[in-house]
Amino acid sequence: MATKRQRRKRRRRPTERRPLRPPETRAPRPRPDDRPSAPWGTFPLTEIAIFIGLVLLIVGFFIPPPQGFVMIAVGLGLGSLAGLELSIREHFAAYRSHTLLLSAAVGVPVFGGLFVATKVSPAICAIAGLLAFGGAAWLLTSAFRRRSGGALYSLRG
Repeated sequence: MATKRQRRKRRRRPTERRPLRPPETRAPRPRPDDRPSAPWGTFPLTEIAIFIGLVLLIVGFFIPPPQGFVMIAVGLGLGSLAGLELSIREHFAAYRSHTLLLSAAVGVPVFGGLFVATKVSPAICAIAGLLAFGGAAWLLTSAFRRRSGGALYSLRG
């Protein structure tokens, strides 16, 4: 009975050689400490905006309407803008891909603007929003690939 090693030797053909592939040339992967810096330097503007948004959101639940609703809306808007700024910065620095988030930031306002401002059918508004989302996703993916050296995405924990 043949051993595993002998069977493997029989399967290999000594005349066949595997073609050598050139090493991939990609940009070096950034370390977690290499987060893109903000345009305003080391001042923690994004973190402060997120904190103020959270405070407004929480306090807004305990304030009676209409002031409570306004505080909740402003808190959500401020926190969302701060998170959007951070995702734009990380995406275009090729630190982490935020394609879906940024594409939704384009597609949802297109849908909402058409739905509220026009008398067009909601189905057409949804189609326009999806087209804007898809176009933005394609452009953002292309930009991330160019800046990252060909990577489609970059996951870091």
